[in-house]
Amino acid sequence: MGVSDETTGAAASNSRIVADYRQRTPRSGALAAEAAALLPSGIAHDARHLDPYGIYVERASGPHKWDVDGNRYIDFFGGHGALILGHSHPRVTAAVTAALQQGTQFGANHPGEVAWAKAIQRLVPSAERLRFTSSGTEATLMAVRLARAFTGREVLVRFAGHFHGWQDHMTHGYSNHFDGTATAGVLAGVAEKAVVLPPGDIGAVAAALRQRSDIAAVILEPTGSSFGQVPLDAAFSQALRDLTAKAGVLLIFDEVITGFRCARGGAQELFGVRPDLSTFAKIVAGGMPGGVVAGRKEILDLLDFEATNAAGREKIGHPGTFNANPVSAAAGIACLTELAETDANAAADARAASLRAGLNEMLAAENLPWAAYGTSSGFHLFTNPAGRAGVEPLAFDPSRYPMAELKGGDPKLVGRLRLALLVHGVDTNPRLGGLTSAAHTEEDVRETVAAFREAVRMLRTENELPA
Repeated sequence: MGVSDETTGAAASNSRIVADYRQRTPRSGALAAEAAALLPSGIAHDARHLDPYGIYVERASGPHKWDVDGNRYIDFFGGHGALILGHSHPRVTAAVTAALQQGTQFGANHPGEVAWAKAIQRLVPSAERLRFTSSGTEATLMAVRLARAFTGREVLVRFAGHFHGWQDHMTHGYSNHFDGTATAGVLAGVAEKAVVLPPGDIGAVAAALRQRSDIAAVILEPTGSSFGQVPLDAAFSQALRDLTAKAGVLLIFDEVITGFRCARGGAQELFGVRPDLSTFAKIVAGGMPGGVVAGRKEILDLLDFEATNAAGREKIGHPGTFNANPVSAAAGIACLTELAETDANAAADARAASLRAGLNEMLAAENLPWAAYGTSSGFHLFTNPAGRAGVEPLAFDPSRYPMAELKGGDPKLVGRLRLALLVHGVDTNPRLGGLTSAAHTEEDVRETVAAFREAVRMLRTENELPA
């Protein structure tokens, strides 16, 4: 028996999709009702918000996960991008198990942090020095602080729609407040020091660098916001590198998602660009909590006791109880070694390419003017929110569409489609896209395309799509 709308607080619905979802996930519904009394919106991460409620997962292995009701899902959420090897990879699991047996927090240096740093340097030549953090947000926070201290300037240049964590400098201009005003709880003076420019507009960057002498750094997701949902090509990053170098402005690549995914050495390897600073998380810690800021030695020297003392400069303080946690270090070493020594990246890329092609063939057959697109091991679903004519799934060029359409979509339609996919055993991210891993197979691809087809047909039955 399903959980009632009154129990979960959701609005009543006569949708067959919602009814099927409730019938399939009663234990998740019960847990959601408990969580609603304990956690804001009953969740621990905004991306897990789903109406009437999200699934509660009990275990995962390879490309699959199982909820508390025993339902299996092909997982494209991918641990928010952390699991390029899939869930519970044997090499990573063995390393974590061994590390747990040695202890989880020593309050001291340990050999693993040295080995972890070397594993990163092996793949990322720009990482002359590194500092570990507990998350990607902490890594971007430190990168900005380093840039300001190194240059003696205050202003950060960002791009609309690019996500760099939830720290105060990064909240406006991502999904709202594109006018530069501060979001709730952020000081106006902090928001004023982060200038948001149109993504991909090199002219706007050049103008800002000409007009202002107070810019410390430019930060971006190198492949475009949300792992290329609004794509940027190599030429943009290469032009940014030239402009910032001439202006004495630091270039920061936020590789929290792209790092070790676009290529073993991240987007900077793929694009042939050497940033001054890079931030990493997710894959870098093998699916465990952990982040890194890395880059030029002379910049990271601002964290160094001896170097700052010799230069007569104030050292940037940086504590952090779980920086380079030994268990995270073990997972990170195992994951990065696997990537360095196998074809895992190529395998993940191949599955994503196959999935994108299969989805576009399905959309064309269903006469639906949507499209799947993306690069590397990612895919995005364009749902044509403006109702444009002439959208051809098999010949889709996302560069022809504005950010508002690529990242837009009717919330009700998107939510129902995601529920329908869950009913058919597929979990995507809230934008109806996702990431493949080296563990996904061609059978997973076929099942996913079939699930999307059935989900689209369910939406048509409910008159959510054109007949």
